[in-house]
Formats: sequence, C-alpha cells, structure tokens
Amino acid sequence: MGNLLRRLFGGESKQKQSASSASPGASPAVRQQQEPVIVVSGLPRSGTSMMMKMLDAAGVNPVIDEIRAADVDNPKGYYEFERVKQMDKGDVAWLADAPGKSVKVISALLRFLPADYEYRVIFMRRAMPEILASQRKMLKHREEFNDASKQEDVSDEEIAALFDAHLKQVFDWVKTQPNIRLLEIDYNAMLVDPEPYAQQIAAFLPWSLDAQTMAEVVDPDLYRNRAQ
Repeated sequence: MGNLLRRLFGGESKQKQSASSASPGASPAVRQQQEPVIVVSGLPRSGTSMMMKMLDAAGVNPVIDEIRAADVDNPKGYYEFERVKQMDKGDVAWLADAPGKSVKVISALLRFLPADYEYRVIFMRRAMPEILASQRKMLKHREEFNDASKQEDVSDEEIAALFDAHLKQVFDWVKTQPNIRLLEIDYNAMLVDPEPYAQQIAAFLPWSLDAQTMAEVVDPDLYRNRAQ
C-alpha cells in the first residue's frame, strides 16, 4: 500500500505537472465553442461516485464502462471508465467524445488532461480521517492486507501528509490552467444539507440542471466511516 500511494500521490516532477499545459491545445475561440468536459475529481474515497450519480440523475451523461461492478464498498456503483487510468500513458483519444458529459478522474491524474478541451472540475473534499478509514476498510474487503503489504504499510499520519502535499500541488497546478474551472464541494457538509451544494453545482455548470433532483440523490445512509 505504501509504495502505491507514494507512486500515485508522491512528489510529482515539474515535467509531469506541466504535462497538460505543455501539450498543444485548441485556440481559446475553439474552446469556447465546445461544451466543457465535466470532471469529477478528488482523493480516493472522497465522494466522487455519489457526485457522478447526482449529475447522472440531472441528465449529464457519464463516461463509464461498467467494468467495475458495485460492491459492499460502493453499493450504488463506481461510475468509472478504465481508460482514464491510462491517461498518464497517453491514452486520451476517448476525450473526443467526452464534451458535454461527466467523467471521474482521480486527483493524481488531473495533470494528464490534454489542453485541447475546456474542463469544469467538481472537486470533492472530505474529512481526512474518514478518507483514510474508508480506504483501509476497502483494502481489507479486497484481502489486499496480506502479510507482505503490512510490512511495507505506512501510518495514517504519513498518508495524510502525503495527501495534503499532493492536494496543494493539484490546486497550484489548476491555477495555471486557463482551460480549467474548479468548484470544491464539501462531502461531509453536503450529506447533512445537500440542497445548497446542489444549487452551487447547477450554477457552476453551463446547463439548466435541476438542483432538487441532484439533492435527492444524496443518501446519508451511505455515510460510513464518519469522523468522530
């Protein structure tokens, strides 16, 4: 677990951080004529699947392949597209069909989004202790917590520091991207009172979406691993 987290969320080189901005992009005029790609992002286990479901209910078609089935850790589905995980290897051609749709992209892969498109990023924020507890529970469910992984495991404090540094890098990078607009959503607060956040999302996106429909998707019963 420790090595995987360090590889995904550890120190990112300047070259990698600049991957999107350095790639040839469309002119501003062309970008303005495109519908944006709606990207739902955040740390793992931060509420991204629920946000994808909210957008789906409001009529924003998701880019998904249904390869990863719903399970005990995400009983209402993951809303994932496997090719997203290959963006760091240059697999971005699928984005040609993504404008006007939503797609889930883990925060560590945002920097590989090509500059040819306009993006509206809905970034989920969740209490760090809950993220860590949820991730560890998922690993146990998948029987990945074997003796070998325990030996190389890292403490919650080290993972939290890694994630915090990663988030700073992500937000600093986003500020340099003229084709990206970002909205942060507090997962914890939205579960308590979803309507104001659904209204923020509706105002952030370029269509007339029904905020009430999105708010009704929020299911407090799924609020597990609650911070004490």
